[in-house]
Amino acid sequence: MGSRVFLIGGGWNHAEVYEPFLRELGGERRVGCLILDEGDGAAQFERYTAALRKAGPPCTPVPLLVPLGGRFEPEAALDGIDGLLVCGGLTPAYQDALADSLERLPALLAARGLPYAGFSAGAAVAARRAVVGGWLLDGVPVCPEETGEDLAEIDVRPGLGLVPFSVDVHAAQWGTLARLVAAVARGRAPYGVAVDENTLLTVGDGRARVTGAGRVHVVRPAPEAGVAVRAYGAGEGFVLG
Repeated sequence: MGSRVFLIGGGWNHAEVYEPFLRELGGERRVGCLILDEGDGAAQFERYTAALRKAGPPCTPVPLLVPLGGRFEPEAALDGIDGLLVCGGLTPAYQDALADSLERLPALLAARGLPYAGFSAGAAVAARRAVVGGWLLDGVPVCPEETGEDLAEIDVRPGLGLVPFSVDVHAAQWGTLARLVAAVARGRAPYGVAVDENTLLTVGDGRARVTGAGRVHVVRPAPEAGVAVRAYGAGEGFVLG
């Protein structure tokens, strides 16, 4: 993609994590907010609207609500949209809503030069191998049950392929770094990043950079140790690959 990808690990305390995404749009633009509507879609849209408007650069949020069990049709939905924010919620349901457009949506974003931002679930599905939930590995707990996203065993599914690594979110707050470690150690993900809440990872030009209040934890395979984990704070970054 020509545009950068913005991955937010969740959290509502630092609206400034949206600011680099809005700045990438260049001026007042229309931001499509893809929300899986579990019955409170309108209220969720208002919540994201408030966060985007608080972030600084002016924008016009546009609701793109997909009912639970529905499918996202990017060609029609993104007409007149300048950037896409895929919001949070039940990650397996977001992957299901995008399942028919895993190739079409990235191609459309690239062709139109539209930047992508993902919040929580939206960050997870940006990966080529998307960690969508689960809290058990072969029946053994690796993270709290309440973080399992209604799944038991760790589940890795096809994603959008906007970034080369897998993504987990709410890392420090929910203890999900351990889930990503398990996925990488088992070879279900090539390597991965676990993003804390109120933290942004900006990906582009072969590099990734951290901003915000927390850290990004990079998990890579290590032949002698299973995996190697390194944490990066605000202002730090790493080379992709």
